[in-house]
Amino acid sequence: MIIEEQGPRDGFQVEAIQIPTELKIKWIEDAVSAGVKRVQMSSFVHPKLVPQMADAEAVCAGVSKQSGVVYSGLVLNVKGVERAVKAGLTHVAISMSASDTHSRKNANKSLSEALVEFSEMAKIAKEAGLVVRAGIQCAFGCRYEGNISEEYVLELVKKHLDLGIDELSLADSTGMANPVQVKRIINQVVPLARNLPIFLHLHDTEGKGIANMLAAIDCGVNHFDTAFGGLGGCPFIKGATGNIATEDVVHCLEQMGYETHINNQKMIALAKEVEAFLGRKLPGKVKEVVSFD
Repeated sequence: MIIEEQGPRDGFQVEAIQIPTELKIKWIEDAVSAGVKRVQMSSFVHPKLVPQMADAEAVCAGVSKQSGVVYSGLVLNVKGVERAVKAGLTHVAISMSASDTHSRKNANKSLSEALVEFSEMAKIAKEAGLVVRAGIQCAFGCRYEGNISEEYVLELVKKHLDLGIDELSLADSTGMANPVQVKRIINQVVPLARNLPIFLHLHDTEGKGIANMLAAIDCGVNHFDTAFGGLGGCPFIKGATGNIATEDVVHCLEQMGYETHINNQKMIALAKEVEAFLGRKLPGKVKEVVSFD
C-alpha cells in the first residue's frame, strides 16, 4: 500500500495558530523517518487566502530530502506551478473541483474557466519536466450543490488523461462518499486510467473514511492520502473536517495483512506532538488506545 502524507498541507492549511516553518520542516522529516515515502509539503496559493501556506518556498527549501521519497506541492493556478518549479520540486499535484460552486469559492473560477487553466497548468508542468498528479475535488459530492454528476466526473477523468498526466486523484473533499458509490465510480475509472496510479483522498467528515478506503481496495486501488492525527479540511467548504488519520490507516491495513512499511509507533508519536502544539485533541483514534510501552 502507498500512503501519501498530507498533514503538512491539507492538515495545516485550516489551522488558525501559525505553525513555525522550522516545526513544519521537522514534522515532515519525522514522517519520512517513520517510513512515509510520499509527502505533500505545502501548497503554492495566495498567502492572503491561506496564510498558513505563505512559507511554501521556505518549507520546500528547508526539508532535508531523502532518496526514494516523493516530495510534492499542491498548485491551483499557473502562478502556483511557476512557484513550484522555482522551488525545485519534481512532483506537483494539480487540482480542480467537479463542483462549480466549490470551484468559485476555492479557486475563484467557474468550471469552464478552471478546466482551461488546468490544461495550461498541466502543459507548463510537463514542459518543466515535473511529474503531474491530476486531482478532481468534490468527486463524490458537494456540501453546496449536493450530488455531483458521475458522468461529469468521468468526463473530467478523460480530459485529464488526455493531457498526459502521470497520476490521477479523486477527492472526497466534503466527506460525503459512501462505499457503494466509491466502488461504482472507481470501477469505471480503473479501466480508463489503465496502468496509471489512482489515489483516493478521503475526508472523514461523516465517519466513513476508512470504510470508503476499504471499498476502493476491493476495486484494486492501493494509493491513499492521509494526514497524521486526522488533521485537515478545506477552508472553503463549510463543515469540512480532516482526512483519514495516517496512524489509523496504517493500523487498519497492517491488521489486515497489508504492508505499509511505516513505523506506526513513530507516526503516533508525531500525531501526539502535533496535537500538543495545537492544544486540542485531534480526531485520530488509534493514538488514544494503542500503546507501545
